[in-house]
Amino acid sequence: MGMGGCWLIDADIKGFFDTVEHAELKEMLNQRVGDGVVRRLVSKWLHAGVWEMGQVTYPEKGTPQGGVISPLLSNIYLHEVLDKWFHGVAMPLLDGKAFMVRYADDFVMGFAKKQDAERVLAVLGKLLAKYGLELHPTKTRLVDFRPSGGSFDFLGFTHTWATSKKGTPYISKATSKKRFVRALDNMKAYCHEAKPLQTPELFKGVRRRLVGHFNYFGRGNSIRPLKRFLYETKKVLLEHLRRRSGHHAHEWTWERFTRTLEYHELPKPRLIRS
Repeated sequence: MGMGGCWLIDADIKGFFDTVEHAELKEMLNQRVGDGVVRRLVSKWLHAGVWEMGQVTYPEKGTPQGGVISPLLSNIYLHEVLDKWFHGVAMPLLDGKAFMVRYADDFVMGFAKKQDAERVLAVLGKLLAKYGLELHPTKTRLVDFRPSGGSFDFLGFTHTWATSKKGTPYISKATSKKRFVRALDNMKAYCHEAKPLQTPELFKGVRRRLVGHFNYFGRGNSIRPLKRFLYETKKVLLEHLRRRSGHHAHEWTWERFTRTLEYHELPKPRLIRS
């Protein structure tokens, strides 16, 4: 971070993917993309109907929910709206150092001086409102992120200050509680959907999901959330095997399940240093 801590704007744009202005976005694309075929294709994506509860609606704002094009379009939109303003307008007027980290619609801004953070936060909402966007009133906050201060969540990680054995403060990150619960719910949903599968196929799917989880969340400073996720996944698997065994559920003891894991080994959690 290079500041020894900072005052941090932990921002959240309310319903970003539902509120992007089509006209503004098309104008931004026109400045970047010269190929008319590509521009027309993007326009079709934006105006494509949404099927919900047996009805088709045609939204006048927003980008396709879950669409592969949405993160790309959001990056273009917020680059023009936010990135250029922060680096070209806001930073030259600040008294101290500052930085911004953004991925799609998730972003944080850090400031060496509190008054700079307060000034930017005071105008940030007005800036976004010009482009049809709104800061979430309860999820956007100013965080005292110094060694003696608080914590914040970003991209699925909870960032906090910790102290090394030598007494040196450093930024520690681990899986956020919200993302931990969501990932475990997804694992439960997979086991429910995979009920017809044979045991080898079931475990194969679980292994793929565990590897994906460990590869993403294995970049923090604590392996404990990864170990806990593996343990909770085992409990979900055992409960699933018991449910689908019906009257023979009592036969699925923890000891039998442990022996099954010897044949269908699950990946071990590990930290990946970036």
